[in-house]
Amino acid sequence: MPIRMPRTSLPVDVVLDELNAALEKSGCVVLQAAPGAGKSTRIPLALLAANWLGDQRILVLEPRRLAARAVARRMAWSLGEEIGRTIGYRMRGDTRVSSSTRVEVVTEGVLTRMLLADPSLDGIGLVIFDEFHERSIHGDFGLALSLQSQELLRPDLRILVMSATLDTAGISGTLRGAPVISSPSRSFPIDIRYFAQRDGIGVESAVASMIRQSLATDDGSVLAFLPGTAEIRRCQALLEGDSLPADVRLAPLYGDLALEAQDAAIRPAMAGERKVVLATSIAETSLTIEGVRVVVDSGLSRVSRFSPRTGMARLETVRVTRAAADQRAGRAGRTSPGICYRLWPEEEQLGMLERARPEILEADLTPLALDLALAGVQEPDELRWIDAPPPPALEHARELLRALGAIDTVSRRLTAHGRDIGRLGVHPRIAHMLHTAASVGAGATACVVAVLLEERDILRRSGHDRDPDLQLRFDLVADRSRDVPRAVTARVSALRSLMRIAPLETVDAARLGECVAMAYPDRIAQRRSAAGRYRLRNGTGAMLSGHGSLWRDEFIAVAELDGRRPDAMIFLAASLGRETIVSLFEQDVEVEEVIEWNAAESTVVATRREMLGALILDERRIVDPSPEQVSAALLEAIRRKDGIALRWSDTAIQLRERVAFLRARDSRWPDWSDSALDASLAEWLAPHLSGMRRRTDVERLPLHELLLESLNWERRRDLDRLAPTHITVPTGSRIHVDYAMVDAPRIAVRLQELFGLADSPTIADGAFRLTIELLSPAQRPVQVTNDLAGFWANSYFEVRRELRGRYPRHEWPEDPLHATPTRRAKPRA
Repeated sequence: MPIRMPRTSLPVDVVLDELNAALEKSGCVVLQAAPGAGKSTRIPLALLAANWLGDQRILVLEPRRLAARAVARRMAWSLGEEIGRTIGYRMRGDTRVSSSTRVEVVTEGVLTRMLLADPSLDGIGLVIFDEFHERSIHGDFGLALSLQSQELLRPDLRILVMSATLDTAGISGTLRGAPVISSPSRSFPIDIRYFAQRDGIGVESAVASMIRQSLATDDGSVLAFLPGTAEIRRCQALLEGDSLPADVRLAPLYGDLALEAQDAAIRPAMAGERKVVLATSIAETSLTIEGVRVVVDSGLSRVSRFSPRTGMARLETVRVTRAAADQRAGRAGRTSPGICYRLWPEEEQLGMLERARPEILEADLTPLALDLALAGVQEPDELRWIDAPPPPALEHARELLRALGAIDTVSRRLTAHGRDIGRLGVHPRIAHMLHTAASVGAGATACVVAVLLEERDILRRSGHDRDPDLQLRFDLVADRSRDVPRAVTARVSALRSLMRIAPLETVDAARLGECVAMAYPDRIAQRRSAAGRYRLRNGTGAMLSGHGSLWRDEFIAVAELDGRRPDAMIFLAASLGRETIVSLFEQDVEVEEVIEWNAAESTVVATRREMLGALILDERRIVDPSPEQVSAALLEAIRRKDGIALRWSDTAIQLRERVAFLRARDSRWPDWSDSALDASLAEWLAPHLSGMRRRTDVERLPLHELLLESLNWERRRDLDRLAPTHITVPTGSRIHVDYAMVDAPRIAVRLQELFGLADSPTIADGAFRLTIELLSPAQRPVQVTNDLAGFWANSYFEVRRELRGRYPRHEWPEDPLHATPTRRAKPRA
């Protein structure tokens, strides 16, 4: 039965004829809506297409729930009908359709579930991807699956991709050259004015100031864009603190706002009233707020960034793109000429990105990886993507699915558990928790935890301090507190029904941490030495945000944290007992014996540890560790110089210096430098560490003897001959030879003990003259020479003249070469 069309002044029937011809020919069309188009074009096109398709239905995809409801209600209103008759909508937890529904407005996740359940999309004639410029991951995947269905199962299925700010060339190419059609629309001129913010002024203050200025000079309602709910609340507080005109009503608009409040924000202002809507980017597209003539744009947006390296996402405040700024400005020109105040200098406009990166390049791909497995897609290149999922992020997602038991470790194929959790239509972590908890009698508790993890933090509504302890939120829901939104309790009930949880099964707060650990097995954390600081299972650090009851818990299960380094910030977690960890992850717990040097105790410590990744669940001392492993630990500690070092005696140092002297002249001698000895500890030192454990044991090692033992008998004989420790001088005294200077070994001896010695003593079989440090009778240096004959012939007489008056009791002969050497002074007269 044809649909009675509402009156419209737009020539959409002409566009529909062009669409009809293009779709009949290619099956896919890209519709480039004119800026500011909105519902005035979308609704007539959808309704006329419904007439053209006969009994087949139309799916209109909207990226946001709020927009989906608004679009469906506007279409139903234009037909003078209630929602659920000709026009309906379908989204998670809220469906209004009937057997007479011809146009279904659905959220993108719903399309994915429909395609996975019925790849042929039986009964659907046209799929419209609205506001496709947002490039959500569900939108990209839904389009890829729709194209596959069209190619393999439904050649008659028509696909329409539309938006006002599309990269039409790129999308047309992915759709194999699909034609691009421009849509007419009624739009009004917008006066764009730029204002640079003053330094030190917060974004909410700047927006509030511009709103007050606009209310004083401009007509109509105001739509202001802020990055997030926190800024909206602060801006609202600033405006409420001022004396706003009596006809002005403030209305916040953001994703986790109650449905009634969202509807109130987008309804037209009452007669004689102006409205100021404080919104996040949720109001950029799809929504037309009647009466808005002024847009105040902060130029900022809050987006989630996922890091495959850390496996975590964090919210970042970023500058909007030029496309988003144009969408925001277009909100002011939907029903009449408008004004857009941009709170940034005009010269910055050219430096802004043209459009945002697609979500598939930034997001957590775990849900996508599970959906690919559910669809039987082994490799992403089996589908036609506008942007293919990045391999590192996809592999990280598959690793998580393996850990959850959803896909096979080797084949990547879906397991029975994976099929079970894939049917639930929630994040794989949450689905795994629901199924696992239900199997052990904790299903009711898991349903509450699931909603708390899915929804925005309910403590933000209740006015409580944002303590990271999930127990506080759990208690509010379990006690049916008035601070809990109805949507939360309704979602809990829906999950209980979906999981077939018996009405009499009650929640158990004692199993809260257990449920969180099921959802986040990779985020079990153990407290470090400092309160509030934790180590995650993968070894990275984390810390609790703010003080609270979790600060001194030994183990916690972390549900929400960011990707900061070196310590991620924990925003949501639950206490967890060691026994629960062991029972949940018994198959993953590894037992290891660790024998390592403990610098604090100055000894080798042997420990038996039960480990879950980097977490130590249990640790006990081993009384009789392996001697070989103890020696290895000692050796490694010595190598690292970790509170233990070898004690080199003077004798050992001289031995090394003697060998270094010989090696400088003959490379066959061993290298006993510090670096060489460190590198060869295993050869010369390790055999002597047997039975040792403590630092004092090592410090008592006779290193001189150990080095000598490494030389054979011939080498030791040659060492004593070529590099003797002492030289005998004419008095018979044995004088120590100092080899510290490899190129100039020396002796220090009193001059009188060398009388009668014609030339310098030598070493190395006479090949090397020793340097002589000649000393006065008081053992003070008077001359350094390696040419003793030259000294007797020349310098001696100057030294004699200078010193014999100072030391009259000592011999100072005129002919030192024929004088008797002496160690003593003359007797006193």
